[in-house]
Amino acid sequence: MPKSNRPIKPTPAELNLLRVLWELGPATVKQVHLAVQVDRPEATYATVLRQLQLMHAKGLLRRDESERSHVYAAAQKKNALQTNLLKELINKAFAGSGKALVLAALRGHVTQEERAEIRQILHGEDQ
Repeated sequence: MPKSNRPIKPTPAELNLLRVLWELGPATVKQVHLAVQVDRPEATYATVLRQLQLMHAKGLLRRDESERSHVYAAAQKKNALQTNLLKELINKAFAGSGKALVLAALRGHVTQEERAEIRQILHGEDQ
């Protein structure tokens, strides 16, 4: 487990494995490897195993060692990690302004369908 109280910032490769685990739920290395191979057929079992072990050591994953095949699970819920990463991005890139982040996202990173959905949310029509 990490020694500091600061949130752990996963690398892009670690985020990819976290996405797999959030989708699968707790899973063995074999299950994670099979899921990873859908998008990355060159990924080897040994590479996935090593990355999961490193992520466990960093505190990004929990590991159940009660069975022969260890079962890995994300240590944080998806929303919690995304919120922490977003806070860091807002502070670093947008001087702490959530408004600046939203405006930057709306300038070319949002489809028309997404804009319509955002309008509904802003007008309270999603409830």
